[in-house]
Amino acid sequence: MTAAIDTGLKPKERADVARELSKVLADSFAVYQKTHGYHWNVRGPEFFSLHKLLEQQYNEIWAALDDIAERIRALGELAPQSATAFANLTSIKDGDPEKDASEMLRELIRDHGVLIATARAALDAADEVGDEASVDLMTQRLAAHEKAAWMLRSSLGDR
Repeated sequence: MTAAIDTGLKPKERADVARELSKVLADSFAVYQKTHGYHWNVRGPEFFSLHKLLEQQYNEIWAALDDIAERIRALGELAPQSATAFANLTSIKDGDPEKDASEMLRELIRDHGVLIATARAALDAADEVGDEASVDLMTQRLAAHEKAAWMLRSSLGDR
């Protein structure tokens, strides 16, 4: 017997929001992996500061992955967990360790932009059905990714 899920949302509403959150989870995991890889492979005169910045960013994303997956589960859906599932849900490409530091940062800035758009779509889907918990989570993720992109831009001397 399956216990009833009573969140005030209809099953289709929960499934629709969870589907959008799954995309956020996949994009977040892709940005996490790339940020972690660039942390390992960044080179150049700014190595130490970039190495530390990227470490701070991938740790923040890592913690958020659990929050997103647990929200999907709270909505009664299964969170994607395999590399194949994530690859099918994200448009973010793997990183290239041969890139120089500025190319790595520019790529991460673009990836955070993709993730911001994905999170906004999930926020809109959640807001449309009155899922305040998912709206709150996506608001927090938007702020985190906007800040990460700003820090990366500033590291390049951009606005």
